[in-house]
Amino acid sequence: MVSTDRFLAFAAVSALVIVVPGPSVLFVIGRALAHGRRTAVATALGNVAGSYLMIVAVAFGLGSLVERSAVVFLAVKLAGAAYLVFLGVQAFRHRKEMKAEAMRAAGTGAKPARGDARTVLDGVLVGLTNPKGLVFAAAVLPQFVDHSAGHVPVQMLLLGLVPISIGLVTDTLWGLTASAARTWFARSDRRLALIGGAGGCTMIGLGVTVAVTGRAD
Repeated sequence: MVSTDRFLAFAAVSALVIVVPGPSVLFVIGRALAHGRRTAVATALGNVAGSYLMIVAVAFGLGSLVERSAVVFLAVKLAGAAYLVFLGVQAFRHRKEMKAEAMRAAGTGAKPARGDARTVLDGVLVGLTNPKGLVFAAAVLPQFVDHSAGHVPVQMLLLGLVPISIGLVTDTLWGLTASAARTWFARSDRRLALIGGAGGCTMIGLGVTVAVTGRAD
């Protein structure tokens, strides 16, 4: 139902948009610095899942309501910003506890204290409230749908898999790169606490930035 030309054009546009780091990338990096590789990968997975839920909402008409309503858009944006700040504060508060957690994870293979399911859920919530993703899904995605071919929601769902796939790869690579740098810091309690605090500050700063950023229109 989706022509090859439209599919390739949308893939090119998606790649260009995703290459520019936005809230999702910075969030994954912050989580990688604060908690390590496993959390970074789980966060990236949750992030793209949340982004695809947003595309599902757009495909069935809910996304356009959020995008058109300044009040609803502001509420979604502030909710995401507040959650980012909360996660950043938590990471900063517990920065001095990271060495023992890292040693347990490396030596016993135990799950992180936060839990993989909770980490994925954090990523889903941030992906759902990402203003950049919302505008892209609501304003850019519909332009590549062929209305004459019918089955518009199905076309959107299929096209939506393109940025999700690209985002999963790039976000994971960003997270793995950041967590690799964190490994060096893990050799010292002080350095690890420093990088944990930096990750927390990154998420707090990102939350504040999202909150004060206006709409594209």
